[in-house]
Amino acid sequence: MFADWRELPLPQILDFQEGPGIMARDFRPEGVPLIRLAGLKQGAPLLAGCDRLDEEQVSKRWNHFRLQLGDVLLSTSASLGETSTVDTSGIGAIAYTGIIRFRPKTSEILANFIPHALTAPSFKRQIEAMGVGSVIKHFGPTHLRQMTIHLPPVSHQRAIAEVLGALDEKIAVNERIAETAMEIARARYALTPATAEMRIADIATVFDGPHATPQKTPHGPWFLSISSLKGGVLDLAESAHLSEDDFPRWTKRVQPQEGDVLFSYETRLGEAALMPAGVRACLGRRMGLLRPRSASVNGTLLLHAYLSREFQKEIRRRTVHGATVDRIPLKEMPSWPISLPVEDDREDLISALNALHSKITHTAEENRTLATLRDTLLPQLVTGKLRIKDAERAVEDAV
Repeated sequence: MFADWRELPLPQILDFQEGPGIMARDFRPEGVPLIRLAGLKQGAPLLAGCDRLDEEQVSKRWNHFRLQLGDVLLSTSASLGETSTVDTSGIGAIAYTGIIRFRPKTSEILANFIPHALTAPSFKRQIEAMGVGSVIKHFGPTHLRQMTIHLPPVSHQRAIAEVLGALDEKIAVNERIAETAMEIARARYALTPATAEMRIADIATVFDGPHATPQKTPHGPWFLSISSLKGGVLDLAESAHLSEDDFPRWTKRVQPQEGDVLFSYETRLGEAALMPAGVRACLGRRMGLLRPRSASVNGTLLLHAYLSREFQKEIRRRTVHGATVDRIPLKEMPSWPISLPVEDDREDLISALNALHSKITHTAEENRTLATLRDTLLPQLVTGKLRIKDAERAVEDAV
């Protein structure tokens, strides 16, 4: 670390505030977005499908919690240390309890450097050391008051933010491309009449995942999580790894392969995603798998039949409501009806869906590469071990 870098108490340079505790009875169909932990991700927080609050109530009770452009949000539980930066869509929203909002307190720190400071290895180590709880680790404002941040000069902060920001911008562009491709795929499927009704068992085999969790490792095959199922796309950033030694045991029942449809059968019901090629993984807890068994039904077609409005209604109709969680009765699932386009309409539809999902897979693979580069450069830049010019060349080659 350079001599002009300083280690400063976090409260000295950052203003921070935890979101309010809000009751479910305060939720409304429309109004001010309420950002929850599940909405935090690299880049801007997700607002789609979030709960809403009455505008008048927010003005009276929680107005001082409203978010501003550039605010940095940090998860204090669940995905500990996850950060998001508020963009124009999040202005005026409220961050829920369990999320802490950060803003610059002095001119010593730039707003666009804050997310990099909060994800630096030195700060993450403090989070891990301060986290409490035997099952789910968490921390709060009291712990933050004891933490420090390694702070380079403002000129260096600006350069770091620009270099890493170029990677984040490319990742965000790719995400928008993938989202658009998925929207087009959904629309293309919906425009094709689904007139052939059959049982799931006629076109696919249903597999169950493991009912336990293996020892997680930093590297190795993927242990998929139902949190990775996001509207038809598999987001591996939400999954973990397991060891090569454990992998055969956890795939004894089934090993996901390209074209399988992964779905959640407990909580997050209705979510599904297509298994991409080149990913060695085992199913996670509460996750099932549909493997096409008919030559006229491939994974992309089956996925969109699963995500269709008609089959989502079927899921809701057959859901078993438990005291703790809602679930799909897997043993009964093969007998469920599902509607598909007639065979004469499938060839062109499958071709179109395959092309769109190929685009989605390509952007996901590129984003994993870009994220790896960003995560490699970040600790070296924020500790002064890598020159800005060297990092800029690496980013130029990547984007």
